[in-house]
Amino acid sequence: MDRFNKLISNTTARSPAVEAYKILRTNLQYASFDNEIKSLVITSCESSEGKSLTSANLAISMAQDGKNVLLVDCDLRRPMQKRIFNLMGAKGLTNILAEGLDYSNIVNIVDIDNLGVITSGPKPPNPAEVLGSSRMEAFMNKVVDNYDMVILDTPPLLPVTDAMVLSRIVDGVVLILRHGVTTIDAVEIAKGQIERVGANLLGAVINDVPVDD
Repeated sequence: MDRFNKLISNTTARSPAVEAYKILRTNLQYASFDNEIKSLVITSCESSEGKSLTSANLAISMAQDGKNVLLVDCDLRRPMQKRIFNLMGAKGLTNILAEGLDYSNIVNIVDIDNLGVITSGPKPPNPAEVLGSSRMEAFMNKVVDNYDMVILDTPPLLPVTDAMVLSRIVDGVVLILRHGVTTIDAVEIAKGQIERVGANLLGAVINDVPVDD
């Protein structure tokens, strides 16, 4: 099956995938008793570890739970949310930041209640600088006030600094690992990078774990 079709909205209500995302959703709800988690960075150590699909499915699971959710594709280098939700050609985050557009006019309404999606937009020459700009921080301040949860799908940690830049302006970071692919050394390096910028690492999710029949 095409991995871009593996959304939990396309599976049965009691499937293992749906239940797994419900557990993740619940764990994140109880991740902090002192401070409410309203914004998340979803990242990975390297590429092809499943961060974009995890971001999409977590957003769907939270929306199905009645939360008003915004999913933002902040991977300005290899954006995937436009493919996952079939939003090719849509204006996105870089249009908002570079052109000063009202984000509410850019949010894509998809066929899932309570979920809005902002794609990456045109690729800029300087992704890290765009994501680390005061305009990005102002955008985040606005959307956090208007949504129950804002999920940022960001590039992997080890090749580029984009995720670390964004991790400082969200409530928590979730690290996506892939069974049989992500190495212990990579996890230790990624964890150290997150901690060095003072971000709140909430935990990790392991994808593609073999399931016994």
